[in-house]
Amino acid sequence: MDSEAGLEGTAALLARAEVRLARARALLARLGLVGRWARAGAEAHLVGSVATGLLGPHLDIDLHVYTAALRPGSGFAIAAALAPLRLDYRDGSRTEERCLEWHLWVRDGAGETWQIDVIQLAADSPYRGFVERRSARIRAALTDETRAAILRLKEAAPAGRAIPGIQFCAAVLRDGVRTWGAFERWLAGHPLEGILEWCP
Repeated sequence: MDSEAGLEGTAALLARAEVRLARARALLARLGLVGRWARAGAEAHLVGSVATGLLGPHLDIDLHVYTAALRPGSGFAIAAALAPLRLDYRDGSRTEERCLEWHLWVRDGAGETWQIDVIQLAADSPYRGFVERRSARIRAALTDETRAAILRLKEAAPAGRAIPGIQFCAAVLRDGVRTWGAFERWLAGHPLEGILEWCP
């Protein structure tokens, strides 16, 4: 591939990502998810691939919400009001993360299905603010080249294979991975157990 073709490929890749991000923001606005949690007394933050600008073909939106206590009532009420196609709930209040999780699948205006992951943490959680700070630092560390490298790997991932977004970021930004083959080898050598606490 010559340099001109590479530049065109990068431009197209970044343009596709911008379209996905615009759709994510439109869906969030239509659902009013941040506002719903705020009215329930929570502090809500957008994190993950939408916050970093690294949204790939897997259409997902991640929120962290903080409440004084871990009670599931508000989360179930908000989820019910959204009438998702599917809802999965996990009580992790007795784990190291001390959280409650809601995973919702909803359709956007174009009829495509999005996964929305809402992680509720206690206000005194030891992880309070960590993912938000990391998302901001990843976004600040990105160049067009590294952003394109991460997006290219996300687009190369087999459909249905669940790979946490932070692994793409660590592989590219920390360890210089650029190809799918190299990323496969990187994954084999970096099994994810628990929370990956790397931050650029």
